[in-house]
Amino acid sequence: MTPTVSVLLPVRDGAKHLNEAAASLDAQTFQDFEVLAVDDGSTDATPELLATWAAREARVRVVHQEALGIVPALERARGMARGPYLARMDADDVCRPKRLAEQLALMEADPAVYACGCGIEYFPAEQVRDGALRYERWLNASVTSDEIAKQLFVECPLAHPTFFMRAEAVEAIGGYRDQGWPEDYDLLLRLWAAGGRLAQVPTKLLRWRESPERLSRTHPRYAADAFLACKVHYLKRTLLEGRLGAVVWGAGPVGKAAARALVDAGVRVLAFVDVDPRKIGQDVYGATVLEAQEGAALSGALHLAAVGQPGARDQIRDRLRDAGLTELEDFVAIA
Repeated sequence: MTPTVSVLLPVRDGAKHLNEAAASLDAQTFQDFEVLAVDDGSTDATPELLATWAAREARVRVVHQEALGIVPALERARGMARGPYLARMDADDVCRPKRLAEQLALMEADPAVYACGCGIEYFPAEQVRDGALRYERWLNASVTSDEIAKQLFVECPLAHPTFFMRAEAVEAIGGYRDQGWPEDYDLLLRLWAAGGRLAQVPTKLLRWRESPERLSRTHPRYAADAFLACKVHYLKRTLLEGRLGAVVWGAGPVGKAAARALVDAGVRVLAFVDVDPRKIGQDVYGATVLEAQEGAALSGALHLAAVGQPGARDQIRDRLRDAGLTELEDFVAIA
């Protein structure tokens, strides 16, 4: 019998927490799912633990491969999946019992949604620092499709272990790809660019384990410059299409890094905008730094909010809206 949901679970050397993750899936209130566990070259007790789990739970299928990385492991699992919905899970995280049920209900209520996430809670408390708490609050704050779309070029707006997706939509865009930047962010941007809406169940349905050894903390694919390259790649293919170029709001380090990435990608930077009077009139990468009123009057460009200070993003948004510009058409936040 074909399951409704296929859970993609790649794991390498996950023996320390695997049983806890497995128990949280076993305890789901929605039971019509399968687990595709891909052992990606583990050298610890992971293979034995997966075998024990599969022997106990007929819904669990396990395959082993050499250490190829997360993208090949995810694609191996996706190739085995039989359900019309795909759910992500990591081997060191913990699902709340209603996670699959609530995400499935959201997806079935709105066929225009290609992928959804859910609220997250970092744990254990002693490992969670201020930066992670800020990111947790940011992730959990955007719930509706419109809210998520407006944050899409700031950072990945859904936590990867919470992804719940339409299998046919993921197949249509070619699945996970390794482009040298975050594979989850790349996938969400392609789903959105293909016309899909993104959404989120507001309830905290996943406990996301924080650790200094987490792949997103250690692999260069998740470094700031890799995220920026991903943003510029998709901006160029979506919101920048048909535009004369970009106006970068912020002539500080964040804005300059964004401009450099844009120029390297062949995008013309028409001007910078800054509130610091000492910067007005300066030349940066061949573009002049303007004051806000003059910058907002530039038409035919995509305005990019690229200031890292707290509160600056919303201040720039307000200024551009007051100038009659429309978010996700005339401007977008990228920091």
